[in-house]
Amino acid sequence: MEPRTNRGASSCEAQEAHPGRKMHCGPLCQFLWLWPYLFFIEAVPIRKVQDDTKTLIKTIVTRINDISHTQSVSSKQRVTGLDFIPGLHPVLSLSKMDQTLAIYQQILTSLPSRNVIQISNDLENLRDLLHLLASSKSCPLPQARGLETLASLGGVLEASLYSTEVVALSRLQGSLQDMLQQLDLSPGC
Repeated sequence: MEPRTNRGASSCEAQEAHPGRKMHCGPLCQFLWLWPYLFFIEAVPIRKVQDDTKTLIKTIVTRINDISHTQSVSSKQRVTGLDFIPGLHPVLSLSKMDQTLAIYQQILTSLPSRNVIQISNDLENLRDLLHLLASSKSCPLPQARGLETLASLGGVLEASLYSTEVVALSRLQGSLQDMLQQLDLSPGC
């Protein structure tokens, strides 16, 4: 009489009992066993990236608040000649956020003020975090278009550096607060 095999034995045990048999699902079984852990590991960093993004936005807003002269202009106020500075947008996708930040970064780097150097660097880091969020959602972010006409605005910038800085920082602050709210709603591509 042939010995009875354990029908509940795993394929690994079956392979050990019958060394001549090939195990066909070895890597697949291992992958399926690890899948819940891999899924959990993937979810944590994206949440961390989103939290880091929100923290950086709050940091930038605080830096803008620390510059005393930015409180004198409302982000909704229109200033003649400075229409190239983006205003507020009610609904922002990740690509629109990136494009808006690229424009602000371009404006701030063109200003000679030392007040805006760190904020400009923070915007670059914020854009990198937005790119990570976008890639986690499989969103292809197009190359953000800055202001093509910024070079031609040299006269405006030179004539009104102070006003440009105040308006740009005020509107940037409003845009960042909108972005912070949108990130809580999990924005689309």
